[in-house]
Amino acid sequence: MSLENMISQFEKKAASSAPIEGTLKFEVDGIGIIIDGTGDANTVCASEGEADCTISLTAEVLQKLRDGDINPMMAVMGGQIKISGDMGLAMKVQSLMG
Repeated sequence: MSLENMISQFEKKAASSAPIEGTLKFEVDGIGIIIDGTGDANTVCASEGEADCTISLTAEVLQKLRDGDINPMMAVMGGQIKISGDMGLAMKVQSLMG
């Protein structure tokens, strides 16, 4: 899955979701994608900047999450997904998947 493809998918979901009221960084195979929901709408960009919450995972796990092939809680407990920062913000990720 290319960076452009990942960003495009996040943009589609972020545009139709309510602002997440913070900054969320997905670190996918070492590449940063930040969703900024501090304004009137969520915006998505490739960036290595800081965020309120960081979710680290592989492109394969991201695709399984998106397709509903993996349980997010089990993936976190199994170490496939690592979360740091604002856990309340991490709980809003579901609205950005699918």
